[in-house]
Amino acid sequence: MKAILKLLRPHQWAKNSFVFLPLFFNGKFTNLEFLFITIIVFFVFSFAASGIYCFNDILDAKKDKLHPIKRHRPIASGNIGKCSAFFIMLICFIISLLTIYFFSSYIKTHVYNLYWVIAIYILMNIFYCIKLKKMIIVDVFVIAIGFVLRIFAGGLATGILLSHWLVLMTFLLALLLAFAKRRDDVVIYEQTGLIVRNNINGYNLSFMNQAVSIIASITMVCYIMYTVSPEVVERFQTSHLYITCIFVLAGIIRYLQITIVDAKSGSPTEVLMHDRFLQVSILGWLLAFVLIIYVL
Repeated sequence: MKAILKLLRPHQWAKNSFVFLPLFFNGKFTNLEFLFITIIVFFVFSFAASGIYCFNDILDAKKDKLHPIKRHRPIASGNIGKCSAFFIMLICFIISLLTIYFFSSYIKTHVYNLYWVIAIYILMNIFYCIKLKKMIIVDVFVIAIGFVLRIFAGGLATGILLSHWLVLMTFLLALLLAFAKRRDDVVIYEQTGLIVRNNINGYNLSFMNQAVSIIASITMVCYIMYTVSPEVVERFQTSHLYITCIFVLAGIIRYLQITIVDAKSGSPTEVLMHDRFLQVSILGWLLAFVLIIYVL
């Protein structure tokens, strides 16, 4: 059972919390009906993602055995066979799709729209595992699009229309995390000569540092523009959202430090789980946003 859980990577399910963003940024988080269906969508995406992790580990088992960290994954280490992993993958996909079916009456838009989003997510990531992750730049853009699909799913489930600001910020933040993760692979390659990705030769530290810095800058500017935009001020009936920028800037700058100085950006989820500065920054942003939108 422990090996199966490790294969499914439930600790990575935190990424699927992006489905809650439409709810949160539209001031609807206290709507219990909307919250319930969004939680359902969270698990729909979580099982779909776990199925993709299984598929990826099946394909990469041989390569993972050479990786200093990935060699401990269940398939690479021999704890789970490829056939068993394939069966677990199918179960995950079936659970994901059946969950939509059983809770379809709660979905605020046509249920087939949500099916399409999940299907696109699964197919895109299957192609990513097979081919797209070998293509420089395309690989990180596919990852970022996956996060955008998450917020689309959250919006479709609740009937909330997504603002262009939310789509842009989600895409940019995901792109930043993806490039930071690729930078970690470049560090491993330059220090050990170990090729952990087929397209690693298309990147180097100079390029990755510039890419990460540029995207981080654009993300910060985008968030600042979001907080002061007339559209957002009118929607929330407040002009004080700009106060939350301090926490966003602190969090992004800290992540840049972890990425460039500490070279520990290999797993964004692990970084978030262990870095107190990031945790405080996110908590501070969350509390400030909630106070401004839901309380004041």
